[in-house]
Amino acid sequence: MFSDRANQVTPSATVELNAKVAQMTREGVDVIKLNIGEPDFDTPLYIREAAKKAIDEGFTKYTATPGIPELRKAICRKLREENDISYQDTEICVTTGAKQALYEALITIVQEGDEVILPTPCWVSYEDMIRLSGARPILVQTNRTEGDRFHLDLGAIERAVTKRTKAVIINTPNNPTGVVYRKAELAVLAELADRYDFWIISDEVYEKLIYNDARHISIASLSGNARSRTVTVNGFSKAFAMTGWRIGYAAGPKEFIQKMKGIQGHVTSGINSIAQKAALAAYTTPQDSVAEMCAQFALRREMVYNRLSKMKGVECSNALGAFYLLPDFSAYFGRRWRGGVLKDSFDLADYLLTEVKVAAVPGDSFRAPGCLRISYSNSMECLREGMDRIESSLAELQ
Repeated sequence: MFSDRANQVTPSATVELNAKVAQMTREGVDVIKLNIGEPDFDTPLYIREAAKKAIDEGFTKYTATPGIPELRKAICRKLREENDISYQDTEICVTTGAKQALYEALITIVQEGDEVILPTPCWVSYEDMIRLSGARPILVQTNRTEGDRFHLDLGAIERAVTKRTKAVIINTPNNPTGVVYRKAELAVLAELADRYDFWIISDEVYEKLIYNDARHISIASLSGNARSRTVTVNGFSKAFAMTGWRIGYAAGPKEFIQKMKGIQGHVTSGINSIAQKAALAAYTTPQDSVAEMCAQFALRREMVYNRLSKMKGVECSNALGAFYLLPDFSAYFGRRWRGGVLKDSFDLADYLLTEVKVAAVPGDSFRAPGCLRISYSNSMECLREGMDRIESSLAELQ
């Protein structure tokens, strides 16, 4: 009755959990939300004002499929000044969120039966996007050694390459691990792409949310060869608290963008005109709000990391980017509660939500068995309460 592609898609674990938590909240349940994949800050006022101005001036008609020229030029300027990559506006395609850019990049590149390498743990949608494109996801674990935890295992990636390998997807700073990939590992990956002739799809939507002395590196900036093989995907959702505005973009070689634009012309055509004006304001106005938000995230990260790392049986590495930690709770598997025996991260997440009303995403959803993804995109007060509830609930397990 339904297509094979539709049948093999699994619902997004994060979206389903968000819906369940929202329903509990509507019913008056006091849930501490550590599952949130979006900033808890409002979109900055100057961005909202730009959107209102666009409406008042009647900027509400169809726009060009790859985005309004002034926004594409602003993206080019941003990429040149902040990421050290030179693009022309014909090499930019504005999309309905970074998700559309990622999916369109895949269907622009892959044929039925191709393979796409995916380092794990990884964001929940990559695997299904790859399958929907007709390709096969090839999962490759990242490093697990101390000091390199969750960084790319370049040897494993090379061993996974076959004649069907068409691309690798990377995400830095990373969801769910918070790892920021280093220049040296990205350089080796770029060399592998050149040697074995595959594309790199680089999801950089968390690039502005980095801490301590970490530095975000765009892999396309490393060499001309890297640029010619890379599709850089970014957006406005995380850095500017614009998740609901649904606006992202892809940057890549002109021929690639032309093909992607052709696909988009039959899917959505141009992107929401008002959101484009809002995004233009985000990239052409001083970004003090971004720095202020990042500073708040940094304080929260330290508090949550310190609490988790001191909990008995919990292993947690600190993160240098995004707003997530990925602690390992597997020491508690086999323990009992009134709902049964904890066998995996799904059981643990269910236990926390049921017993102490704390929402966290099961690590299995990200190919990180034994872990929970903890988002610190919440107030310090709620985060402290959440840590208290988790700690007390672990002590109750038999």
